[in-house]
Amino acid sequence: MKKTMTFAIMHFSVAFAVAYLLTGSLLIGGLMALVEPAINTVAFYFHEKVWLRIERSAHAKAAGNPLIHISHL
Repeated sequence: MKKTMTFAIMHFSVAFAVAYLLTGSLLIGGLMALVEPAINTVAFYFHEKVWLRIERSAHAKAAGNPLIHISHL
């Protein structure tokens, strides 16, 4: 969860900077900095969960196959 939170802080900062530079508006920059990264942060959390599941599945399949050498895990 710490990784997700630090990613969120970075993303909020970048989103604000880009929106502000493109529009010159603190309001629009602030709104963009809240809405877009918030949605992306939630998506990133689930993206990580899916990839952990994929990696576990790959390791489980490799562990069940005696022909795969341990160095490939």
